[in-house]
Amino acid sequence: MKKYTYSARQFDNPGKWYMVDAEGAVLGRLASSIAARLRGKSNPLFTPHVDTGDWIVVINADKIVLTGKKWDKKNYYRHSGYTGGLKTTSAKELLEKRPTDLLRFAVKGMLPKNRLGRKLFKKLKVYAGDQHPHQAQQPEVMEF
Repeated sequence: MKKYTYSARQFDNPGKWYMVDAEGAVLGRLASSIAARLRGKSNPLFTPHVDTGDWIVVINADKIVLTGKKWDKKNYYRHSGYTGGLKTTSAKELLEKRPTDLLRFAVKGMLPKNRLGRKLFKKLKVYAGDQHPHQAQQPEVMEF
């Protein structure tokens, strides 16, 4: 009798659409559950090197919550490449300018740092308000 480990392929997973309401949700806890769902960890067909995850639509990203004093103390960095080109933005400033980026940065940091991770990240759709253009996909409401 031949025994082997099953390895899923891309077309084995149809991929479902889920919608998450981020209003009142803590950033890190929400991001970790979204990253696991994008990766496909809840799927019985999970294979580490294959995209077996689902599509996630997040609404109300501008109403996300950080605990403690993180609104002022948590910083996001970027560098221009020139000497002295380090730019710093606090979480509060980032929420005012680009509210969707708080969740995007958190989820992106929890995905693999390779071409699979970049492919999975494209399956995340984040919107600041409660409107989204994905009604045609009939996303199911995901509780976390």
